[in-house]
Amino acid sequence: MAARSVVVTGMGMVTAVGLDRESSWQAMLAGQGGVAPLEGIEGDFKTTFAAQVKGLDPEQVMDPKEARKADRFVHLAMAAAAGAMEQAGLESAPGDAFRSGVIIGSGIGGMLTFEEQHSKLVARGPRAVSPLFIPMMISDMAAGLVSIRYGFRGANFCTVSACASGGHAIGTAFDQIRLGRADVMLCGGAEAAVSPMALSGFANMKALSSRNDEPHRASRPFDRDRDGFVLGEGAGILVLESEGHARARGAVVLGYMCGYGMTGDAYHMTQPDNDGVGAIGSMKAALQDAGLRPEQIGYINAHGTSTHFNDMVETRAIKNVFGDHAARLKISSTKSMIGHLLGAAGGVEAAVTLLALREGVLPPTINLDNPDPECDLDYCANVAVRQSVEYALSNSFGFGGHNVTLCFGAGR
Repeated sequence: MAARSVVVTGMGMVTAVGLDRESSWQAMLAGQGGVAPLEGIEGDFKTTFAAQVKGLDPEQVMDPKEARKADRFVHLAMAAAAGAMEQAGLESAPGDAFRSGVIIGSGIGGMLTFEEQHSKLVARGPRAVSPLFIPMMISDMAAGLVSIRYGFRGANFCTVSACASGGHAIGTAFDQIRLGRADVMLCGGAEAAVSPMALSGFANMKALSSRNDEPHRASRPFDRDRDGFVLGEGAGILVLESEGHARARGAVVLGYMCGYGMTGDAYHMTQPDNDGVGAIGSMKAALQDAGLRPEQIGYINAHGTSTHFNDMVETRAIKNVFGDHAARLKISSTKSMIGHLLGAAGGVEAAVTLLALREGVLPPTINLDNPDPECDLDYCANVAVRQSVEYALSNSFGFGGHNVTLCFGAGR
């Protein structure tokens, strides 16, 4: 059976710069950063700032009783899913519910619940731990509760591959549709790991920026003075459909998903191979899957974490894959504004890539004031670029050597 064309009909985002798709997107185009001093967390941390989502009321998208039984990462997923479903013009699974599925990745899951319940265990003993601890904490619960909310009875699970989780979720959902196993998929990532343990762990491994005197300038991908990533939280969810199904119900097609590449570094727990072998393989696989030549790509939403090795290695990998065309590519890292959303990064960045294609505006990489000589490509420094692009890539690379590249087309 021939592979089916896959389209995007809905997008939802919750980030540190906006509680929905449109506000997040407009803030990014304006170069507005969401990194600020920590709120609601106290302690002697090496890093005292993050990109936190502020003002989210989960009861606007969930029953109040159910909201109290869910971790914050689920609240974020529900809000993003609601935005995606509304844009897609769907209130529930269309037609056969077993042909609609949910795949939502999360690198860490219910970290806040875990820490809260562990504190109760230490302070008051085993009987103080909530009977809801396990279902609130496990990483698959965003997918589970979203499927319950909308009655999607098809494929339903969670991808867990660190910072590649959201990308793997979207790529796997893409495969479900084009292989004929589903007609509609809700997919992406959600993460809420701005917590004492996560802040401590990432800081102690020297992965986080410690620019405590200038938090708004801390996330600076590809800049010579970068000193680590900024922890963020949020969610990004897409509605994918077979093109035939979307056209038949009169849905607006927002863009096309064209290809999916994934590889493993087989190198190190946290550090990428210096030559970017895994990233190279991932991008090449996505291009091959999409049937595109390198010169047909006009934009890359980079993984761009603001860490020394990632930005340098990703730049090397892009040069390897695209050759002379690399100098003509537009590249940006939206992590400069919303921080690193870990397992949610791939979901949010996929939505950003689609919006860039659809609207012909490429978001900036802010805080790029002193380019690293080893990062010498066009990263849309500090200002959005108005440019029509037909095809784009979105990269996600995770601890453990997990690499994902998604390819999208404008479909003009």
